[in-house]
Amino acid sequence: MTGARPDADADTGADADEVAVPHRPAIPGLRFRHFRGAADYPGMAAVNQATRDDAGIQEIVTVESIANRYDHLVNSDPGEDILIVERDGRIVAYARVEWRDLTDGTRSFVTLCLLHPSERRQGVGRAMLGWSEGRVAAKAANLPDNGDVPSRMQAFTFGGETGSIALLGRAGWVRDGHGYEMVRATLEDIPQVPLPDGLDVRTIGTEEASRGQVWDALTEAFRDHRSEPERTDEDRAEFLSDPVHDSSLWIVAFDGAEIAGGVIGTINPEENRHHGRDRGIVGAVFTRRPWRRRGLARALIARALETLRDRGMTSAYLGVDGENPNQAMTLYHSLAFEIETTSIDWTKPLPNQPPIDGAPQGGMTR
Repeated sequence: MTGARPDADADTGADADEVAVPHRPAIPGLRFRHFRGAADYPGMAAVNQATRDDAGIQEIVTVESIANRYDHLVNSDPGEDILIVERDGRIVAYARVEWRDLTDGTRSFVTLCLLHPSERRQGVGRAMLGWSEGRVAAKAANLPDNGDVPSRMQAFTFGGETGSIALLGRAGWVRDGHGYEMVRATLEDIPQVPLPDGLDVRTIGTEEASRGQVWDALTEAFRDHRSEPERTDEDRAEFLSDPVHDSSLWIVAFDGAEIAGGVIGTINPEENRHHGRDRGIVGAVFTRRPWRRRGLARALIARALETLRDRGMTSAYLGVDGENPNQAMTLYHSLAFEIETTSIDWTKPLPNQPPIDGAPQGGMTR
């Protein structure tokens, strides 16, 4: 992959693969190095999945899903913005940073740090976080409009990651929201909900034009959501090439030639094998602004649940921003979804910039 580093400098013999990380713990066999491309995906997927399993998260991560994401990175240089942590030659953690312009006119510098549960409480997480913050500061300083766009750092943890929660608090990060995975434990008793007058559900074909129209409508619908990035061609390509997307499961409502809203239904066989169940995913529920407050989302979710049931699923789950501005939590509770797991969003002022107006300020200690 472009941007991956070689193992060594051919002229000097120096270890060009090594990354200098401040405050690295003195653990035998521990190494911080650059990303080597697709060869690292299996180890990264294993670390990511172990973290999710420990937190009870529904959604899984696979080599294929990581490959699809990393093939379409935005404002993240694989050669400089990814840190791989090995212990005795095995990947035990990784970190990545990126920046995104958001639809509210601000900029987010995102840090992602994932550490295998067996390696916690040894100082590895603290070292990764310090590297991430330093890398973010360097990226921000190199942007030509640095200081002109209100900016901040963002991170997230799963609700059960007590060590990471304490670490971020000690490092001056503050909570900035939360999300949930919600589960409908059975696909019995699905309510019959009529579509609003004038709308009809149509089949979405497999061709790129049809699926791309759905992407465009979804992107427009989410523009007023919290911390929503300005979407790019890479985001679109990632969506269209997602290996688990099956457009025959998408429930999309039209008003004439216009898409009014939809639900991106998904069945992930590998996820179901991993958890030993038959559970579908009610993904990306969206309603465009002219068609809101008419009961469309409720009608589409009911149809999505019926479709998943007809494909052999016995339960369903979805992910939701706990601060969704469109009363999503009330809607999902009314359709028998219950909170299963929690994630926490965090923010911290970017070095040498004041906090964004209205954003949480100050530090939190634990």
